[in-house]
Amino acid sequence: MADTRKGIVESTKDTIVDSIRGTGEILDTTVSTVSGSIVNVVRSTGAVGTAITSTVFDVVRGAILGTAQIGGDVGAAAKGGMLGTLRGTREVGIEAIDAVSASGRAAVKATSEVAGDVGSAARSAIEGAITGARDVGLSAEQAASAAATGALQGAGEVGGAAVDEVRNAVTGVIGGVKIVLREPFRAEAEQPRKAEQPRKAG
Repeated sequence: MADTRKGIVESTKDTIVDSIRGTGEILDTTVSTVSGSIVNVVRSTGAVGTAITSTVFDVVRGAILGTAQIGGDVGAAAKGGMLGTLRGTREVGIEAIDAVSASGRAAVKATSEVAGDVGSAARSAIEGAITGARDVGLSAEQAASAAATGALQGAGEVGGAAVDEVRNAVTGVIGGVKIVLREPFRAEAEQPRKAEQPRKAG
């Protein structure tokens, strides 16, 4: 599985590098590359559940690493990655909220890998989520919250100053939408408890 994931990252990165070199355009190139890659991987592997969110993470990470490799605007790639995620999930009919969160997480982690501005990448990813939300049946608030939560989770995995940078960048209003942060760790801890409650006999 690790080799497959590495292959997805490298393949996406190579496609992005070639496409941006050919067109000079980052946002649209990233949107089409990310959506196409997600659709191809999901259809060819039959990925479901966490395999899909891993795919989204790897594809968006590859897109940002490729953009950085040729000196492109990582913020534009983060926004394009989110828009591409939404387009790809719509095309294969998969749950958008988890994919949006995975895309936000990947934007921050990959930007950190290339020593970019993680706060700016998080904001750009959220802007992409807000722009593309309606196309997948989400409200702008739902999409923004999922993207912000994923970005904060990515910052937590990076550690250090990244958490404060991302939290400061995503707090408040972005694109006219008030961002509501859901602490990812708390939400995950509560779910098993709900599942353990016995069902009422009916």
